[in-house]
Amino acid sequence: MRSVIFISAAALSVASCVQPAGAPGDTGNFARELAGRVAAGPPQSCVGTMQSQNLRVIDRQTLAYEQGATLWVNRLGAPCPAIEPLNTVIVEPKLGTQYCNGDHIRGLEPGGIIPGPVCFLGKWVPYRRP
Repeated sequence: MRSVIFISAAALSVASCVQPAGAPGDTGNFARELAGRVAAGPPQSCVGTMQSQNLRVIDRQTLAYEQGATLWVNRLGAPCPAIEPLNTVIVEPKLGTQYCNGDHIRGLEPGGIIPGPVCFLGKWVPYRRP
């Protein structure tokens, strides 16, 4: 019995060290999004939006927005608790046709009715294929 408790405690301590996929610091999703792309200019405060395009969650601190040949990447100032790959991203823009630095974003879990806490967009960095 004693060995079962010890093994369970050891397994629990090892499991607590493993970061879930999509967690801050998980560079796998970020690397896959940017594969074959290079930074194409300085960060911008705003990007124009199109109704047919949506923000994609890369991880809790990174969003992507594809616009033609350009992939715009936004690194939030801190991880946003409700921003997860399968959640809906709600943007509360200051300007109706652009996503801008400082706009409020919130995440909504599938099937949820109450969005998570407010987080803020950072600057947008453009990436293109060479």
